[in-house]
Amino acid sequence: MPTPEPSTSASAIVSGTVTGHHVLTIDGYSRTKAKLPTGRFTASRPFTVGGHSWSIHYYPSGDRSDTAGFISVFLELNPAADAGGGGSEPVDARVTFSLLDQAGRSVPSHTMATDLHDFAATGFGFGRFIERSYLEQSEHLKNDRFAIRCDVVVFSDELRAEARTADAAALSVAVPPSDLSQHLGGLLAAKELGADVTFLVAGETFTAHRCVLAARSPVFRAELFGPMKESAATAVITVDDIEPDVFRNLLTFMYTDTLPETNPQELEEEEDDDDDDDYEDDQAQAAAMVEHLLIAADRYNLERLKLICEDRLCKHIDGESVATILALAEQHSCDGLKEACFQFLSSRSALNSLVATDGMEHLARWCPSVLNQLMSKVAALVPVDFVVRETR
Repeated sequence: MPTPEPSTSASAIVSGTVTGHHVLTIDGYSRTKAKLPTGRFTASRPFTVGGHSWSIHYYPSGDRSDTAGFISVFLELNPAADAGGGGSEPVDARVTFSLLDQAGRSVPSHTMATDLHDFAATGFGFGRFIERSYLEQSEHLKNDRFAIRCDVVVFSDELRAEARTADAAALSVAVPPSDLSQHLGGLLAAKELGADVTFLVAGETFTAHRCVLAARSPVFRAELFGPMKESAATAVITVDDIEPDVFRNLLTFMYTDTLPETNPQELEEEEDDDDDDDYEDDQAQAAAMVEHLLIAADRYNLERLKLICEDRLCKHIDGESVATILALAEQHSCDGLKEACFQFLSSRSALNSLVATDGMEHLARWCPSVLNQLMSKVAALVPVDFVVRETR
């Protein structure tokens, strides 16, 4: 008689919960800081989670004197508008506040969760959520805007038993992240593995694979396989007007879809004067590399690389560089970068700085059309009391 299969079963005791989240965008951070002193807040639009109405109270200058250097955030129940009844009935919930980066992801160092609390009596949150000096120096504040995500879990008194499949949840296979870029990067670095085209760039040679370049760039596709293609027998293709380091980074991006970080905020800044000079030199070199890469990306129609360069150049915009970056954006049809320059120049102090560094003359000489756009954009925002000096 065959042995019967063992009987397996599973169940769970489940506490009733409802989850939801709300993203609060602070658009005009510096204005909120100026308008709301310590202890004053502004509230988000009401939102509903678990049948209850909630609001986020945002204190840009802290909720108390001892948190004046911080941004404070609290989740509050709205009893008058509470769809769940509110009043004296307990509303047990837990809240998590997260600062979001520019890609909309939570910043782990600034993600904070409360314990389970009854929100019917008072709100809960964090008086020391973000130190203002940290936010103002970080890349999470961009164009005077940043965002906070509020995740709410509302608990009910209901406990119920649920049937569960005994082994389905345990059946899984760990799948590692894609390593295609790593392998293609290794192919580029190996040089001799199937490379069938050589480039000469300012005296330095680079080997690559025609099929990879053609797949990534329509310009390389036409150059290598189109009617005007370079012959397969051609020993070397000469590339003019690009520096070797720029071309090396261009090829690296085409194989791996990544670039080395050149964010000035990620460069270490030391205290002594010599190291300060080195830091400034590193910033200038990083900005110059990104500018040259943007030009190369436009030349070879690499739209993603071009957008990455635009985004990185936004972090280099200051009073000395804005005219050069604005002219570059105009010449290479970088609408996002151009708008970032206009945003930077929407203050009187930035415009005065532009004049002080001869930036107006630079724009008048090289991009008169963008200068006209700038004047029309800022005219309604600040009193224009400067004069464009005559250029010869």
